[in-house]
Amino acid sequence: MADQQGTSGAPVDEKTVRERVEELLAQLTPAEKAGQLTQYFYFGALGVEMADGTPSQAGLVEAALSRGEAGSLLFVTDPAEINRLQRLTVEGHRFGIPALFGFDVIHGLRTILPVPIALAASWDPATIEAGQAVAAREARAVGLHWAFAPMVDIARDPRWGRIIEGAGEDPFLGAAVAAAQVRGFQGPELGTPERVIAGPKHFAGYGYALGGRDYDESNISDADLWNVVFPPFRAALEAGAGNVMTAYMDLNGVPAAGNHWLFTEILRETFGFTGFVVSDANAVKDLLTHGFARDLTDAGARALSVGVDMEMAIADPAYGHLTEALETGEVSTESLDASVRRVLEAKVRLGLLDDPYIDEERAAVVLADPAHREVARTAAERAAVLLRNEGGLLPLDADRLGSVAVVGPLADSPRDTLGPWVFDYDLDETVTVLAGLRARLGEGVDVGFAPGVRPGQRLFPSLFDQFPGNTPVDPEGFDDAVQLQRAVDLAAGSDLAVVVVGEWQHMIGENASRSSLDLPAGQLELLQAVVATGTPVVLVLLNGRPLDLRWAVEHVPAILDVWYPGSQGGTAVSNLLLGDVSPGGKLPFTWPRTVGQVPMIYGHTASHDPHKQAQRYWDEESTPLFPFGHGLSYASFAYADLRLDQDVVEPEETLTASVRVTNTGDREADEVVQLYLHQRYGTASRPVRELKGFRRVMLAAGESQTMEFSVGPEHRRYWNAAARDFVLDASTFDVWVGGDCTASLGTTFEVR
Repeated sequence: MADQQGTSGAPVDEKTVRERVEELLAQLTPAEKAGQLTQYFYFGALGVEMADGTPSQAGLVEAALSRGEAGSLLFVTDPAEINRLQRLTVEGHRFGIPALFGFDVIHGLRTILPVPIALAASWDPATIEAGQAVAAREARAVGLHWAFAPMVDIARDPRWGRIIEGAGEDPFLGAAVAAAQVRGFQGPELGTPERVIAGPKHFAGYGYALGGRDYDESNISDADLWNVVFPPFRAALEAGAGNVMTAYMDLNGVPAAGNHWLFTEILRETFGFTGFVVSDANAVKDLLTHGFARDLTDAGARALSVGVDMEMAIADPAYGHLTEALETGEVSTESLDASVRRVLEAKVRLGLLDDPYIDEERAAVVLADPAHREVARTAAERAAVLLRNEGGLLPLDADRLGSVAVVGPLADSPRDTLGPWVFDYDLDETVTVLAGLRARLGEGVDVGFAPGVRPGQRLFPSLFDQFPGNTPVDPEGFDDAVQLQRAVDLAAGSDLAVVVVGEWQHMIGENASRSSLDLPAGQLELLQAVVATGTPVVLVLLNGRPLDLRWAVEHVPAILDVWYPGSQGGTAVSNLLLGDVSPGGKLPFTWPRTVGQVPMIYGHTASHDPHKQAQRYWDEESTPLFPFGHGLSYASFAYADLRLDQDVVEPEETLTASVRVTNTGDREADEVVQLYLHQRYGTASRPVRELKGFRRVMLAAGESQTMEFSVGPEHRRYWNAAARDFVLDASTFDVWVGGDCTASLGTTFEVR
């Protein structure tokens, strides 16, 4: 590994890193070593002592810190509190070893970016990297060293709530997004100033939860593991990720946190990962719940032995029993030292042994940086996907609008504009869709608002509902019939209605799987009532997964998916609706018509009777509502002259495909050019199409550009279940290039 940069910007000498780590390691007691491998949640607001005099969870954690028996904390973001706890850690340790502070910096800390599935919809690695660099800068400024992100799980069942945290269904797109996020969080090397440790998760297969039910088991074939699940992880590791997090669930009957094959044979030996592994919350203790370990000592010993270096725990960690396991021989000194070594190396590379504290005054300056909000706004604009625009209703012409009705309870909800998985936000500076439109249209246009329906609620509360503001509150005296009629009257008396619908943010994310994809809480009825007025309607979606829009597609001319757009969401949405910028995002998943179709992916095999693929169900088309890669623009694009520089190649050779793309519209706009491959025959059935290249390009009106893509052996190689290995087949390959996975411009080449 090349020389790396510490927090001061000075190169970190590899020999010095190793020497410092070995010197410390040689002096640590077994209890101190176990402490370095233990990460605690810290709920400081609960105090350090309970009413009956017993220590609280915070008190137990602080006691462990003062004994040098805790190596990391999470869930603290106040700079002064981080400094206090760090001082307690340093002064409580014989050798002054500081703690790593981590936090779920999923899509921003104070400046909230669009949710990760939205970032993926930008199909723009540069935008993704810039956004996560802002998140990292804010996190590091307050004293955090580590983001438990990115989540790189491939998700093909939208009932699974955590689809919102990933990049969708495709491993090629997922790999590109994973690498961009790692570069944004961590920079070129671990220890880059103003960056944090990137921790791709959850290794591995979490996105395949049975029935889309969070935490349920995953049963995945080797072919899917190697061809679909592993590529984004591998890309994240190749980008330099310093940490990997385990998954919660059973993978093919073996709990991920106790899976030797996953963490030793695959992660360490095959992928060559040299960083440290952390369990997900209580995942080591859950080896008991799985019926895998006999007790906490056994759980800790088995997790450590397979390569889980650090345990994330709330209280009574299994790794607190490692000294017992060492004495009984269940854990070897070599295994214990190997894990401690990896954790200490991360601390040395971050410069924590030399400078463990942060400048509290500077933190406030960094968090308030207006440049961060501009990055968030740009990301929200580039992530939006225009699903439908019949009759060219969008972009709106402000000069022709005298009044606009903004309808729907999500239209003016700052908390829901941000989306889930944020904790340190500022609602006062969050721009809602309503606020953005009022600011953009000014006093010359009357912008009215009516929620129409009350906030939606869950049957079973989320584990995150305990946090203030995460559960929507029903307004006092809300009369359903009166409010619905008020929304209808407002729309009927306006020139245009902007109806904002979707899921409340607590309805998606972790512990937020659904059995339905319907619009919740009467929003469909609200939409239908507004459309019935005859006023032109623009539908704006706040979501993190596909929803059932069959009625909307038949009756609403314009549909814009803005996801959960973040701190500057309302500004971005108004800029998009009014045409200050053209939508250019594309779907990172196949959008089903109904929940009965899921999982539905574009990259399926032909199987039997392929000409009836659209008739697999007798009661409804088994085709998507919107295909993978779909997204419209305010311009239009033409593809021509698809050429290959070679028609025949050897298995290890690379060819170049080129295509001319022309903006045939009357305004500047972005297009995401996508290249798909299909192998016609070989030693296994291959998907009918696979994404193998993409590039987002801005073209002026009438401008043409020739785009080139390399198609090499890495794009044709795949894991073959019969050969039990990767293969390169001799075959005929189809190539298509276009604006989504249904691209029709194609050609072929031969691999000898």
